[in-house]
Amino acid sequence: MYADPSRRRRPSPAGAGAALIVNGAIIGALMFAAPNVIPGIVGDGPMKIFDVPPPPPPPPVEPPKAKDPVKPEVETTIYTPPTVVTPPVQLNNVATVTEPPLTPPPLPADPGSVTRPPVERVVPPPPFVPAALDPRFAGLLQPDYPASEIRAEREGKVTVRVLIGTDGRVKQVEQVNATSPAFFDATRRQALGRWRFKPATRGGVPEESWQTKTVTFVLNNG
Repeated sequence: MYADPSRRRRPSPAGAGAALIVNGAIIGALMFAAPNVIPGIVGDGPMKIFDVPPPPPPPPVEPPKAKDPVKPEVETTIYTPPTVVTPPVQLNNVATVTEPPLTPPPLPADPGSVTRPPVERVVPPPPFVPAALDPRFAGLLQPDYPASEIRAEREGKVTVRVLIGTDGRVKQVEQVNATSPAFFDATRRQALGRWRFKPATRGGVPEESWQTKTVTFVLNNG
């Protein structure tokens, strides 16, 4: 069975336009999506293929060398104190200039040359000579025997301490011990009145001194 050509549908203008738009969009997308193909140059003979070696690797990068530390420059400054000039002092209309202190002289190098102070000599005291009984008055040493002691037939002994002056006479009598007061009184009177001594001397000069004397009283029955 054949279709009647008279009954075929004619395409509408709107449908034809839409089909053109769709086809154009597809063709444009294919054009943008297709890879760029560079047409080769067709020459004589067959195509030759060469192996292109890859580029050499870049040289290694050396690390930067450490720089030597820079030593800081030290600036030395020498301080010089300013010279101070002391103005003269006016005292009672008289100008006095202040002078620097004097420097003591240096010590001598040799210790033996140092002047030492003189050594004080110790002078011994003059010799002392004690008093002694004058031999010219030796017979006057024994006092008279007290009568009361003779009647009592009592013997005894007296020890006294006497102060001898520079003239050799006894100036004071002190009792040390005595058998009886009568014996001491007789001895005291005899020492003050009749005892004579050569005075003590110190360096030849007479001086007072103390001396102890003992007197014995003995009865003479004969």
